Amino acid sequence: MATAAPPKDPLLEAALRGLADIALPQPVSMMPQTQAWAALGCFILLLIALACWRWYRRWEANSYRREALADLRKIEAGVAATGTRGEALVALPVLLKRTALSVWPREAIAGLHGTGWTKYLDAHSGGPVFPIASARFFEEAEYRGSQALAAVPEAEARAYIAAARHWIEAHHVRA
Repeated sequence: MATAAPPKDPLLEAALRGLADIALPQPVSMMPQTQAWAALGCFILLLIALACWRWYRRWEANSYRREALADLRKIEAGVAATGTRGEALVALPVLLKRTALSVWPREAIAGLHGTGWTKYLDAHSGGPVFPIASARFFEEAEYRGSQALAAVPEAEARAYIAAARHWIEAHHVRA
């Protein structure tokens, strides 16, 4: 079955031939139309650049913290190992002193020891970080040898490491 062609109307065909395509408008420009919008855009870009610059400076300023935490992970691995607990625990107070020397002047840190040292650490961490047992450890560890520190139980050694980690992460520099 063939379909029949629709009847051809000469007026309809003439009208169809006279039709033109739809005229599309020009694409809308993404450039700001006023100077105020351009100034606002530049201001926002400047604020973003300033925020990125400040973030980078802060990240650079805290590089000593990242290094100290990496060293602390090595000490933690040494505590978990069988024969190296004493050497690892000897390195723990040294790490805290080295971290503090990265931030504060040598004159303020180098002479501190014992109770003065743990009070200084607590004063710059926003509150007491070291429980009494941990404070005693950090006060006396520099005078004890690695053989004496090797006898420290692993759970206790992990508590010392946790206190040191908390101080490294939480201490703040007062201007």
